[in-house]
Amino acid sequence: MLTFAVLGPFEVRAGDQLINVGGPLPRRLLAILLAAEGQPVSDDSLAEGLWGDRRPRNSAGALQVYVSRLRRVLPGTALQRSASGYRLLAPDTDVTRFRGHLARARALVAGDRPADAHEAFDAALRLWRGEPYEDLADDEWTTAIRAALVEQHDSAQEESAAALLEAGDHAGAVAVLELLVHAAPYRERRWQLLALALYRSGRQADALNAVRRVRTLLAEELGVDPGPELRQLEGRILAQDPALAATGAAAATPGDRPLSSFIGRDADLALLDRLVGMHRLVTVVGPAGAGKTRLAVEWAGRNAVVRLADVTDPAPLVSAVAAAVGVTEFAGDPYEALVKRLRLRGEPLVLDNCEHLAGEVARLVVNLLDRIPALRVVATSRSPLGVDGEHNLPLEPLAADDAVTLLTDRIRAGRPSWSEQDVDRQDLRRLADALDRLPLALELAAARVRTFGVRTLIEHLDDRFTVLGRIPHGTMTPHATLQDAVAWSFDLLSVEERDLAVQLWPYEGGFPLEAAASAAGLRALVSLVDQSVVTAETGGSTARYRMLETIRAYCRSVDRDPAATRTAHAVWVRELVARAVGDLQGVRSATTMAALRLELPNLRAGLAHDLTHAPVEALRTAARLMWFWIRSGLLAEGNRVLTAALAAAPDAPLGDVVRAKTSSAGLLYYTGDVTTARRMLSEAFLAVSLRPGLRSLLAEVRYYQALVQLPGGDPVIALTAAAEAHAIATETQTTWLIAAASMAWGAALVTGGRITDGRHRLRAAVQLADASGLVWTAALSELMLAQTLIDSRDGEALPLLRTSLRRFLDEGDLSNQLAVLHNGALALDAAGDAAGAALLRNIVHFHQAQSGIRPTGRYLQSIVPHGWYEGPPPTQAPTPNDAVAILTGPGRTV
Repeated sequence: MLTFAVLGPFEVRAGDQLINVGGPLPRRLLAILLAAEGQPVSDDSLAEGLWGDRRPRNSAGALQVYVSRLRRVLPGTALQRSASGYRLLAPDTDVTRFRGHLARARALVAGDRPADAHEAFDAALRLWRGEPYEDLADDEWTTAIRAALVEQHDSAQEESAAALLEAGDHAGAVAVLELLVHAAPYRERRWQLLALALYRSGRQADALNAVRRVRTLLAEELGVDPGPELRQLEGRILAQDPALAATGAAAATPGDRPLSSFIGRDADLALLDRLVGMHRLVTVVGPAGAGKTRLAVEWAGRNAVVRLADVTDPAPLVSAVAAAVGVTEFAGDPYEALVKRLRLRGEPLVLDNCEHLAGEVARLVVNLLDRIPALRVVATSRSPLGVDGEHNLPLEPLAADDAVTLLTDRIRAGRPSWSEQDVDRQDLRRLADALDRLPLALELAAARVRTFGVRTLIEHLDDRFTVLGRIPHGTMTPHATLQDAVAWSFDLLSVEERDLAVQLWPYEGGFPLEAAASAAGLRALVSLVDQSVVTAETGGSTARYRMLETIRAYCRSVDRDPAATRTAHAVWVRELVARAVGDLQGVRSATTMAALRLELPNLRAGLAHDLTHAPVEALRTAARLMWFWIRSGLLAEGNRVLTAALAAAPDAPLGDVVRAKTSSAGLLYYTGDVTTARRMLSEAFLAVSLRPGLRSLLAEVRYYQALVQLPGGDPVIALTAAAEAHAIATETQTTWLIAAASMAWGAALVTGGRITDGRHRLRAAVQLADASGLVWTAALSELMLAQTLIDSRDGEALPLLRTSLRRFLDEGDLSNQLAVLHNGALALDAAGDAAGAALLRNIVHFHQAQSGIRPTGRYLQSIVPHGWYEGPPPTQAPTPNDAVAILTGPGRTV
């Protein structure tokens, strides 16, 4: 999860890692959007904030480039374009956290819990590291935003000191307030609190002196007298008013609070408090172990929560609730006694663990809310109650940093000498992620670190229910083990819902709606989401669903035939790839690439299964994914899978073997091993050339044979292979291959020295591909055409490269993006733009080192000027998306 810090020097972090968003202008753009707090900012306002009076000629285009760069650097960030401008939706900022802590602290003050309030105020103030939004210009809008935040900060300092004073730490309050009055001597409330703290510390004379100090200051520097509150306090100190005496913190009821510290839910507490203030029924929903009960207890106090986990029969529900809220005798109807008690009580009714009695609790809540207009109800449940007017607070897993903090806190509780330096923080993060960052699982894991250590514990989480052991006494959960907590949810499911849950456990990294398959499956899926067994992610263009690892582990443990379930998942993967393979070359290639990337964890799991249990299927699937491996930059992974599958399936049908070798050759070509790629395709050609039933496969092999002869290969082979591929494709009406073979044919003509004929055919290939909606083929044809024009003086190469790059960006093809950028660097170098060429080279060098892609000797250009990609790559470089702006620099044709 990305976090943004603006209360001081601007920072963007992904966990512990600091993210570099670029220079001053990208930082300023992001800060402006963050300062707008989710509201759209017009293009004109953004341009004014970025450049002031020195706007570039094409400020709209430059703004789009910076926005595109931010989207690439900050994946998952909801940076949206609307009619009113750009806006950044719901970012996790230190401003939001600061306000959440303040809301929580003020709720604790209102609940007469000053010590806890002081801790919450302190948590809010620790987020401040300097001047807010220091990257923004000092205009009227920014000044107002800064001033409002600074006022909130200064007020929070005073409220924190007041809470410390009310908690009984008078000496500590004096020390804090002396610093505060020095920092802002005109804020009279600070002097008032200081005088009161001194008086309660037994320092009456010093208290009076504090009032006189501020009177003198105000008179000499401002010519005014102290306000009425300070004057009244002075009189009360002189009169030794008994009401000023220290009363200490309000005593907590024994057993009212849990013994362990509360970590990572301050924002949820503040949101719960706000929701209860606005709505009469709020239900905290979430999976087993998410901490719903603990949140309710922190909000209301242990003795204020009605625990329903042990109420197994709906019949005594009313009596159980009545007894829990203090009804000691039932002279008549227990329901009427409960209504009377709640009217007199005047506090919210908090009902915990409602999921197993959801229908009965819903009916009771509706009746109570109808009978008692002032009543407010807070419920915790693994599914919503389904009551009209209900507002839900979904309790997600802890944020990554909070999960690690909880782990370290609980580990130290069991091993006081333990230090975080004793273990790699990344291992703590891995452990937290493996446990879904669920508080209950983290608590149990922390206790087991004493036995196993962090890394060994991670290695044994396949058997997590055994390893994590029993839940300690005194915790909030009514269950004995984590397995019991999950089983509680599972036992509430219908047979249909359980069957679907068990069917879904093999899915890695989530699954799409289609995985639920039938209408019955869809109904069950809806119910699983409602009951927090499955999580729905609906923020993107399509819905996606996930199971927490702990729930997956439980479903696997109760699966009567896990091998069959794994096989069913592998079959789903095969069918997914079989449907996608045609689209990877067609009009839906960009959409198909995006879908396959989402399913990459499932692809890996399915291939791993089939390599062991169905190697021919693994061979077929891996070969079909050739262009996915290439376009995603996963060249080494694709070749590893293909090599393993060829070894595991020696008796596979010839067609599958040839496709696999063809795919492997394509991957090798993109890594720069052209010699091996050519040899493998020659062998594939010999194997299929005499098989009439494999004529379509022959056309594909010949197409790839033509491609791998570029550059520096045999132009005769390239021309002959491209022509044969085109003839067969025309005969079989294979649309994508007709356009692709036309492109290869044009490239072969150029390689053979017929440059004018080759350019003509490449231009025709672009038109043919565009007419057929084949974006990828059009982009590659433009790249090849541009390669023939790099040294020409008419400047035609750069517009072709720019268009090609945009297409490859849309298609998600990293390999060919880098090929375009290498040739763009050559074109800019030839045009005398050494700086632009260097920027493009940096992008290529950086990604080349990351992915193993070698774009320099591909297609029609094998030129690599001396020293271009030698030495270590840059540690950071512009993204391929930024290169569009570089190729559209000043003086270039747009």
